[in-house]
Amino acid sequence: MSALEPREAGTDAGPIAAVDAPRGSVLDGAHRALSVGIVSVVLLVAFEATAVGTAMPVAARELNGVSVYAFAFSAYFTTSLFGMVVAGQWSDRNGPLVPLTAGMSAFAAGLVLSGTAGGMGVFILGRAVQGLGGGLVIVALYVVVSRAYEEHLRPAIMAAFAAAWVVPSVVGPLASGTITEHLGWRWVFVGIPALVVLPLALALPAIRRTASGPADPSAPLAPWDRRRILLALAISAGAGLLQYAGQELRWLSLLPAVVGAALLVPAVRGLLPRGTVRAARGLPAVILLRGVAAGSFIAAESFVPLMLVTQRGLSPTLAGLSLAAGGLTWALGSWIQSRPWTEPYRERLVVLGMLLVALAIAAAPSVLLPAVPVWVVAVAWGFGCLGMGVVIASTSVLLLKLSPPEEAGANSAALQISDGLSNVLLLAVGGAAFAALGGGAAGHAVATAGDASHPGAFVVVFLPMAGVAAAGAWVATRLRGHAAP
Repeated sequence: MSALEPREAGTDAGPIAAVDAPRGSVLDGAHRALSVGIVSVVLLVAFEATAVGTAMPVAARELNGVSVYAFAFSAYFTTSLFGMVVAGQWSDRNGPLVPLTAGMSAFAAGLVLSGTAGGMGVFILGRAVQGLGGGLVIVALYVVVSRAYEEHLRPAIMAAFAAAWVVPSVVGPLASGTITEHLGWRWVFVGIPALVVLPLALALPAIRRTASGPADPSAPLAPWDRRRILLALAISAGAGLLQYAGQELRWLSLLPAVVGAALLVPAVRGLLPRGTVRAARGLPAVILLRGVAAGSFIAAESFVPLMLVTQRGLSPTLAGLSLAAGGLTWALGSWIQSRPWTEPYRERLVVLGMLLVALAIAAAPSVLLPAVPVWVVAVAWGFGCLGMGVVIASTSVLLLKLSPPEEAGANSAALQISDGLSNVLLLAVGGAAFAALGGGAAGHAVATAGDASHPGAFVVVFLPMAGVAAAGAWVATRLRGHAAP
């Protein structure tokens, strides 16, 4: 799954109000159109994320771009970081309606550009445009939730976001593979934009009624923060340079690595709340935990299919199916956190979720031993996804709880930056360690999936990521803070 990611939430159609809160549900008359609309947006993004990844290797081969295959992914991630910062300011100033519309339009335009590309350069440019749109969309959606849903309904709509990933995670690769085989990879890219119309038709009128305009219409319109825009450019460029350096293990790679770090450090300090790096209690710890959880899990998950193919001889299809159940348990974890009885125990639940993630990552390389059956990975990953469902949805809920309405956009952007940047950095670190021990260059898995990698190359990916996730359990003990007035 993926910067945003990435997978956000489970389903809930019934009332979730606390005993002393007004009753209602995300599907009552006041919220039904909006809920269906924004969940449809997430469903579309989820289908794209799962379907496009299946068609990408075929596209790269046809466009003679296997050597720069990784940049089709990094272009998306780096521009999405910039889009997140812009969306945060844009939504706080003018409301989430326009940035969401612009983001969906850019998302669709990028897909068309990639799908009609005659060369790998244009294909990568299309992915960059798509990433910019994706960054705008995810932050704008968070602002919609913060404005249009009462606090006691937010866990349920975050759970619905995660449920929107379940069907695409199972159907997306199969549908994409069938279309790629019978019609060609281009139809995967150019067909998805046609699906944009329905989510926008459902969501935009409801957003215009419930969440448009600035949070405080009587307050003067705040100017654009040019410093934050420049920092957003720096964090995008820095992340791209570090990812490139992690893929090219040569002495010359030290230069882009140093330049990337020099750009990233001040940008991170300027874009994330003060105290994030040291896990200060409250909002900073919430934002740090999001990055720790997402980065460690996604970095480890990226190597699971490759390990099963090269070390245990599974077919790519079976290796991918070993992770399929994770979509269901992720949604289950997100649904659990949406139950009213969990609210007093949310922090403890998040600690437990991070421990499940750490144990799942640590258990995965056990299948390097021939005596360990391969289904152990599927079981372990199911428990890891259960923990991630709790953690990811809970950090989203806590972020909105601790954010004043006029700062929801900026703080949502910070949360997504932590998520996306951690994915890039930990993937680069894990990929460099993997390549250094004979595993093949990170980002070129499509070219090396059939090669025999040294088992130790996988161990040096999984065990450090398990340690990062275990550190996240400590960060989760620091989530309690005073809610913003």
